Amino acid sequence: MKKKAGLLLSLTLAASTILGACGSANKTETKGGEKKAANFKVGMVTDTGGVNDKSFNQSAWEGLTKFGKDNGLKENEGYRYLQSEKESDYLPNLTKFGESNFDLTFGIGFLMADAVGKAADQFKKNQFAIVDMVVNKPNVTSIVFKENEGSFLVGAVAAMTTKTNKIGFIGGVESDLIKKFQYGFIAGAKAVNPKIEIVSQYAGDFNNIAKGTQLASTMYGQGVDVIYHAAGGTGNGVFTEAKNRKKKGQTVWVIGVDRDQHQEGMPENVTLTSMVKRVDIAVEDVAKEMKDGKLKGGSIKEFGLKDKGIDIAPTTDNVSKDALAKVEEFKKKILDGTIKVPATADEYKTYEASLPK
Repeated sequence: MKKKAGLLLSLTLAASTILGACGSANKTETKGGEKKAANFKVGMVTDTGGVNDKSFNQSAWEGLTKFGKDNGLKENEGYRYLQSEKESDYLPNLTKFGESNFDLTFGIGFLMADAVGKAADQFKKNQFAIVDMVVNKPNVTSIVFKENEGSFLVGAVAAMTTKTNKIGFIGGVESDLIKKFQYGFIAGAKAVNPKIEIVSQYAGDFNNIAKGTQLASTMYGQGVDVIYHAAGGTGNGVFTEAKNRKKKGQTVWVIGVDRDQHQEGMPENVTLTSMVKRVDIAVEDVAKEMKDGKLKGGSIKEFGLKDKGIDIAPTTDNVSKDALAKVEEFKKKILDGTIKVPATADEYKTYEASLPK
């Protein structure tokens, strides 16, 4: 009887130990504020361009995917995205992550600012991050870039490549953000040639390929031979038009944005260069800070040339040696403060006044 009682007690203790171990595996455990990877969940809500826009959203997802894989997270469990088909999807998508108690949720794009602010108010214990806009909430991290600096560099490349002395800029939605790309590009081109002609147009949309094609067709038809786009998915239409013209024997170029868009110009090889904006690195860094317990909500993180968050694309096959040398020269001048790259219309007016007549 004693042996049976002893055996029963041993089995009970063993079962308790096993159940206790299983239970602790599902709990959030921290050490110095760091959250174990198995318990960490991070989400991302795309803009309307979608996760395969070959530009901004895709770069963000690549950064989150790298973070997830490096930290042993399972896709769709530890890290995932929800795609927004229209602007009215922003808040519902953010809300889904909040209701599922995701530790951190990224809103990709400045158009999501209002929705991120509302979600942050609704889920005060959750952390959010937004790319390309500042949202002043204690549980929102704002990620911004010095796009004007990278745009200055590709503007210089465009000016040193054009044969017609006429280049173009196509933006997505007209806004303070996209103006940074525009004025940086114009400033870089004018730094090389103050008399160069620059045509600028806005599509009013980041996901309208047909509009991108139409605007590019008009510009190329007017004698523009290099177009820089800052238009997300709409920019795919610029590549389409350039490739069609290349097939007919016309030499025209596209300058890509956010990612190295060399492949988007193939097989006709119409990508001159790209302004690389390392959204992937920014997303990965912020997610890591959150997991390590070091993220301070309400902060603003800015990435520029100095932080290696902005640059021209590593693919330089179509860029002349002289243009590459000029890029390096301008980089040094931007970094040492000799050149202050304009980001607004007023700053550009001041910059333009300093150019040789």
